[in-house]
Parts: sequence; structure tokens; C-alpha cells
Amino acid sequence: MNSRDNFGSGRSGEGSGANNRANDTEIARDRHGKPLLDRYGRPVRRGRGVIPPSTTEPPRREQPSSPEQPEKPHYRRAEPLPPRDSSQEYQGYRASQDYQPSPSQQPRQGQPFGDPQFGNYSGRSARPGSRETPRPSRRPRGRTAPRPKRRKRFGFFKVVGMLLAIVLALSIGAAVWVDSKLQRIDALQDYDGRLGGTSGTNWLLVGSDSRAGLSKEDGDRLMAGELNDSVGRTDTIMVVHIPRFGGQATMLSLPRDSWVDIPGNGKNKLNQAFSIGGPALLQQTVEQATGIHLDHYAEVGFGGFANVVDAVGGVEMCLDEPLDDPMAGIKLQAGCQELDGPTALGYVRSRYTSAQGDLDRVERQRKFLAALSQKIKSPGTLLNPFKNLKVADSLSSNMKVNEGDHVWHLASLGMAMAGGAKQETVPIAGYEDTHAGNVALWDDAGAEEMFSQLR
Repeated sequence: MNSRDNFGSGRSGEGSGANNRANDTEIARDRHGKPLLDRYGRPVRRGRGVIPPSTTEPPRREQPSSPEQPEKPHYRRAEPLPPRDSSQEYQGYRASQDYQPSPSQQPRQGQPFGDPQFGNYSGRSARPGSRETPRPSRRPRGRTAPRPKRRKRFGFFKVVGMLLAIVLALSIGAAVWVDSKLQRIDALQDYDGRLGGTSGTNWLLVGSDSRAGLSKEDGDRLMAGELNDSVGRTDTIMVVHIPRFGGQATMLSLPRDSWVDIPGNGKNKLNQAFSIGGPALLQQTVEQATGIHLDHYAEVGFGGFANVVDAVGGVEMCLDEPLDDPMAGIKLQAGCQELDGPTALGYVRSRYTSAQGDLDRVERQRKFLAALSQKIKSPGTLLNPFKNLKVADSLSSNMKVNEGDHVWHLASLGMAMAGGAKQETVPIAGYEDTHAGNVALWDDAGAEEMFSQLR
């Protein structure tokens, strides 16, 4: 054992033993009983000062520090503190009086205290003569900086929500306005022996050649002919079937020259039913000839059709071959081109220069109505409030519907037609000359098979 462990000169004896025991009681120890040492490895007394290596050695003379050179403070080696145990108190020690830090070395408030080499202590320092041991603090005593307040921003979703609400309100208002302008007639009537409701929803679409409401200038522009025909005939007769549980809609064209039985009037062309008894007689004739119950009715005349086409800004059509028909007032080249109102009207009316006459016409009518519906529901029309209102005003002002039909029924019809509807024509077995002129004879077996799919 060296001199630091014996705290003496290494000689045995009673005197040295008593001196060592006296020194042992004055030595500051940690909780494990080990002596506390200063930075030079010397044991620290409980009172003050450091135990000299031997009691026989003369006490060390302390040289007074000059004012110009202040005495350097003595630091003692700090032992790492054990984890806090609430069941036991830490055994403290008295700070050495030899340690007098200079004012520049005093810890400021909120800064840790201790030797940076062995860890920092936060909180109060141990007072001289006190047995309290500074305990580590979980948080520094200094004030924490307040969190910056998050500025409330008008969120993106709030803006989108407000815009959607405005659009919805405008849409509802426009729908109510358009619905109030629709011309309603008693087109679909009950009669003895009428068929019950069939599967899905069935529309009867009628394009009439009525000149009612047209001025002489409009009549000349549209090549409408005589303006004294207020009732008119039906150049377009179509049944649109919308499945009840979704699926592809079907657009079925009924040729105007179809040879059918008109209730109470015998055999005649299909379009004569409209001329004789209006929409109600046409409805009864179509229902009895096809076995399909009709739920809704929509009719548009010459002027209304052209106005709707102009309201959407024209409709693009692609022609496989040129179409030159002086009777319809059109001369079109092959290829894709945009048709305005008068040109579109001539396109769907033309039949005299086509190889199959009326059959070619109904095919063009189906294609054009599908293209028109697609244009109406396009973003360029729906998202443009000026064009949207113009189209809605044109439709409501020039369309007749059945009593009980509303604008939302027309909207569902347009969506079904624009969604890629299946296009069909009643199969024709041949033609025959009658008192009513040349008529088209249906293929009874093929027609019945086609009608059964729509019932």
C-alpha cells in the first residue's frame, strides 16, 4: 500500500494507527465508502482543506496571491451521480473552502453547474457547510421559449367546399328555372288494354317537322318549306331504353314509313299516327306495335333542334362520303367537320340522295343525337356557366315533355345517350307500294326478338 492509501509515511505503530483513524473520520467519502479525491488525487477532508500525505510532513505554506495574479481555483473530481432513488437520500459532502471561483467562472442562472469533463448539474449549487447534495433536474430552470403561434390559414379544402356549394346552389337554381320553362303536354295517356310497366325506363323521342313558331326568315334559313303546317309529321321516331339496374342503353329507331296498324284508323305509315292524333295516338300505336310500355316523352321541332345545336357551339361529325341534298339544303364533303344548327338540321333530314333512303337517315339521326349529347355533357359546356345556361334555355324553350316529366329526367336521358348507347333499327323485310305510298315492311321474327330484349 502506497503513501496515499496510508496517509502517512508508511511506518507501523500505534501512533500512526491512531493518526490514520483520526484522519479516516475526517475524510469525505461517497456512498460506497470510497474517499473523495480532488483533481490532484488527494483525499478531501470533511471540514476543509486536503489531508497531507503524512502527518510528519510540515504543513504546506500557501503563498498569498497577488492582486495582479489571482489564485487559481481548485476543482475536485466529481463522481457520476447514481440514478435517483426515492427510497434513499444521497450522502452529501461539504464543499471545500479552498475552492473560490472567480466572478467570471460563476455559473449564470439557467446554466448547468459542474465540471464539463464529468457532466453538468442543473439547479442550485451546494452551499458551503451544507450536507445537501444538488440533485439533477430533469428540465433546465430557464424559461422555455414559447411555441410560435401557427397562423390560421384559409385552407384549400374550405375554398373548394365553398366553390362546390356555390356551384351546387347555382345548379339547383338553374334546374328549377329550366324546369319551369318546359312545355308540358298530355302526351302519354292510359287506354283500354294498355300494357303494364316493363323493365327499365323507356322514352319516346319525336323529332317533328312542325313549323309552328318559325318566322319567314327562320323558315328560309332552315329550308322548312311551307309554314302553315302547325301539326306536322314526325321525321324521327325513336325509343330509348335505359336498364333499371344500370348497363348500356339502347337507341331503337322506328322508320317513319313503317307499315303498322294505327288504332281506329287501319293500316298506314307510322308517322301518320302523329299527324292524325298527335302524341297520344303515336304513343298508343308504338306501344301496341312493339309491346313496350312508354314512361316518358320528349319532342323537339325544326327550330328547337337548330337552336340547341347553335347553343352548344356546333357538333363535329365525320362523314364517310360526301352528302349533297338540295332538298335538305346541304352540301357536305367527306371527312370530319363541325355542323352548325341549319347544317345539322339538313344532315338529319336528308334522305333523297342516300342509297337506302330513310334507313340511312335514321342511322345519321342516331349518330348525331349521340354526338350532341356528348357535346352537352362535355366539360367545355358544363363548366361554362354562360354556355350552360344558353343550352338549358334553348332546350327548355324548344322541347315538349309529358306531364310529370322534369329536367332531371331529361338529364338522365342525356347521360344514357352520351354514355355509348347501343344503336339499333327495326329489321326491314322489304318495301311495298300501298295507298299511302311506298312503305317499309318489318321482319316480324327479327323485330319481335329485338322488342323482347327491351321489355
